[in-house]
Amino acid sequence: MAKEGTEIAEETEQMIDQKEPDNPVCAVVDSKEMRAVVLTGFGGINKLKVTKRPMPEPQGGEVKIRVKACGLNFLDLMVRQGNIDNPPKTPLVPGFECSGIVESVGENTKGFEIGDRVMAFVNYNAWAEVVCTPLDFVHKIPDDMTFPEAAAFSMNFVAAYMMLFEVANLREGMSVLVHSAGGAVGQAVAQLCSTVPNVTVFGTASPFKHEAIKHSVTHLFDRNIDYVPEVKKISPDGVDIVLDCLCGENTGKGLTLLKPMGTYILYGSSNMVTGETKSFFSFAKSWWQVEKVNPIKLYEENKVIAGFSLLNLLFKQGGCNQVKTAVQKLLSLYDQKKIKPVVDSLWALEEMANDSTETSEAGEEEEEQEGDNDNKERMPFIQ
Repeated sequence: MAKEGTEIAEETEQMIDQKEPDNPVCAVVDSKEMRAVVLTGFGGINKLKVTKRPMPEPQGGEVKIRVKACGLNFLDLMVRQGNIDNPPKTPLVPGFECSGIVESVGENTKGFEIGDRVMAFVNYNAWAEVVCTPLDFVHKIPDDMTFPEAAAFSMNFVAAYMMLFEVANLREGMSVLVHSAGGAVGQAVAQLCSTVPNVTVFGTASPFKHEAIKHSVTHLFDRNIDYVPEVKKISPDGVDIVLDCLCGENTGKGLTLLKPMGTYILYGSSNMVTGETKSFFSFAKSWWQVEKVNPIKLYEENKVIAGFSLLNLLFKQGGCNQVKTAVQKLLSLYDQKKIKPVVDSLWALEEMANDSTETSEAGEEEEEQEGDNDNKERMPFIQ
């Protein structure tokens, strides 16, 4: 169980450096309850509470996981505010990705054994000590991958990989513009681009992040300036791929920058989220700024516009096999030391629920820079 007060902070500062044992042993826990972070209603951070919940048990084809770390992403903020289509009813346990140790399996569940170290996609409920999820959403992790790394790996690297290689068909010599380059997906994009020869990466981010990420991006711009003329100074013809998690006015800018046969991919809408609670004004402003796409113009200019939602692909569109293939290729790159998840910080469950600082994309403090939605990857760490 997590300790109170300053002891929590002291422990979590050390967690990122901890290594897991070579042969983890899953302790037998005799309990009918577990701790979880519960969203009691849509709104601010005060809507998150750590409470006891009934212990889940695996059904047929499911894996029960003792969670060691779970991810906190910008989508979780949108869920908390109710800024998603058809939000589920509260109270609910947020979270879509976690890592941990297999504690038991349901009937007709093959491929996993008690004690296996895994990462998993979860359709909510990841912010808890224990989760149960179908085996198709569970993946074994390498022995040298830590649990925090695994929790930061699944959503971000899979999304980045599928957008670059499955949707946009990234190849040698291409150029990519990625917004929120200092965020978890942005850094995954930069790392994956470095695995292909002669790929140029243009990135936008807040100035205070430039020093930390300047070596991973070829050309870095202040996200608060008009980056279109800056990109064209370097590449007059534009770029081959635009990865946009902002939406709003950036949609039109992205399409303007596309070369013929280029691909624009929208995978988020963080410009619609400002402040602690849902803002109709922010939503309306962002929607109004979105350039209305003319299909005839796309045809004439030989440009492609696409959207990507990893969660919809997994949980609504039966894309498990596609995701499995991506995970296998990504783990191969990890084994070759070509990619590595970046974990910003670690938080115990109580810290995450009681942190009074408003957080945005994967936990960034909004008060740091107005209008900045670059995401950091904060890992709620379960003890």
